[in-house]
Amino acid sequence: MIKKFLFLFIFLFATFLNADVKYSNFIDKQLQLVYQINENNVTKEKIKSIMTTQEIDYNKALDFLMKNKNNFIKNTDSYDKEIFSLEKIISINKRAGNTYAMLRDEIKVKSYELLRYQNLMIKDMLIALNEPSRELFKEKLNSIISKNQQRVSELSSKDYSYIDKIDEPSITLAQAKKNLKEFYALKEINTDMISNIYKLENKMYRLNKYTKYHLISLVININNLAVVESVNPILEDYGLTVIKLIIIIFFIAFIYFLRRVAYIALNKYLSSFELFGNYVKEIVEVLYKPIDVLVVIININIVLFVYSDFSDIALVKTSFDVIYGFFFTLVVYRILNTVAAIKISEINDENKIKNEMINVGIKIINFVVMLIGFLIMLYLAGVNLTAVLSGLGIGGFAVAFAAKDTISNFFGTLSILFSNVFSQGDWIVVANDEGVVVEIGLRVTTLRTFDNAMIAIPNGTFATTDVKNWSKRTLGRRIKMSIGIKYDSKSEDIKNAVTQIREMLDKHSGIATENTAHKHREYHSAKLISKDDFEGVKKTLLVYLDDFGPSSMNILIYCFTKTVNWKSWLEIKEDVMFKIMDILEKNNLEFAFPSLSIYNENESLS
Repeated sequence: MIKKFLFLFIFLFATFLNADVKYSNFIDKQLQLVYQINENNVTKEKIKSIMTTQEIDYNKALDFLMKNKNNFIKNTDSYDKEIFSLEKIISINKRAGNTYAMLRDEIKVKSYELLRYQNLMIKDMLIALNEPSRELFKEKLNSIISKNQQRVSELSSKDYSYIDKIDEPSITLAQAKKNLKEFYALKEINTDMISNIYKLENKMYRLNKYTKYHLISLVININNLAVVESVNPILEDYGLTVIKLIIIIFFIAFIYFLRRVAYIALNKYLSSFELFGNYVKEIVEVLYKPIDVLVVIININIVLFVYSDFSDIALVKTSFDVIYGFFFTLVVYRILNTVAAIKISEINDENKIKNEMINVGIKIINFVVMLIGFLIMLYLAGVNLTAVLSGLGIGGFAVAFAAKDTISNFFGTLSILFSNVFSQGDWIVVANDEGVVVEIGLRVTTLRTFDNAMIAIPNGTFATTDVKNWSKRTLGRRIKMSIGIKYDSKSEDIKNAVTQIREMLDKHSGIATENTAHKHREYHSAKLISKDDFEGVKKTLLVYLDDFGPSSMNILIYCFTKTVNWKSWLEIKEDVMFKIMDILEKNNLEFAFPSLSIYNENESLS
């Protein structure tokens, strides 16, 4: 009697465990969707509709999961009680010889184990999101999914397909077939889940960042707005979302506001240093532009950081570190040169120190600053400075000796760049070569000649060769000519012509004179040099009777046009020549030409 009661209890308990169990709302819904897809008469439109529903469900499930991340990690459902109970019943049915009941429960155990492995996969995945870099997270994720697939594969090692072929009127057998169908469906769900994990990998990583900053609820609520849901699919094709755009705009506005605060803070901070106390205004002025550019760089950095789902891309991070190192060097360079320029202006009147000594001193300081800045940028780029510096030993000297021409050209490049003798686009003359600078390379500088040929000049050549730069001028392109007048001209007419030519040039709108206004660039130069000569400003105007030549009296005309453009210069020069011709005609003067007069002495005596 007790034995019958025990078997009846086991049967009822097993029936309860094998009833339509509710796993979770998400799994139950996915089971129904999988059943619908596997129906024989399902249409393509229906499958497409079901897949769209699944995609929406997985997105919502991810939102829910990220909002409750910590709770899920702590309370992952492992189905241990259900599996333990069914294994006990399986053991009893095995002893009793209830084959169908044993199969029914064995398949059910596999379903529970599959769900447990699924939950463990999700738990490990959520923990892996805390990895310091995205690359490490991806590695962990691949390992976690691989482990899940291995476990599921082991669960499927036993073939149960023969059960569907058994045709007996057994309730237990029917339940076993139903459990087998459910197990296969759960395997499909597991596969779909892995596929959607990879699809939603970026979103998952991004939402985890919001979780760290306690913004997840706000972000999900915004994402669930109807307008946002309609816009996000369009933006996601470009790697963006509405939330990303909001964050980007917020940071751009915040940094722009912070820029104003930075100017005030910089002014106050520099004023606290006694060394800079008298030069704060000038220093802040020269730092305005670098700070503005730095603000743009920071904004670009933040935009890329947000765009890449709040993760640092190694190459991008290194590049921006180097850029920040460059700006640090630039700030120090500008501060030192501003202070030096002001100091030079203070000692200029005393003139106790040679200009060359001051200039050399400034160049040495600038070289040290640039060298330190260069080493900082190398360090930020990940270069091992110890190895670099140790390489400058005997072996370095041997290599330097063997590659002396290459090194000579390299240092020639540095000399060109730092001395600012010429730049790309300048019209220069080097020895017998003349043309426009196309490019200053590491080894050679290329020129495009005026007859459209390309010339490559080794940079080491510029250390020992004179360079004439026609482009380094701001005001004044020379007009120089000598006008020959016949010897039979009257002196009074020549005087009048010279005076009128001088007055014409002085009043000419295209000719530079001492009265021509020119505004020098506003800058503090850390050198004691003439601003006119430095910028290339010439206003000389000379008109004089200059020479008694073999066949003419010569009037020298020496002046400069206001423009340095070749076409405009030719136009002004042409106009000046026509006006000179007119002046000579009005004064009864004629142009002389090479001639030879022969006198017959006998005729003159007679």
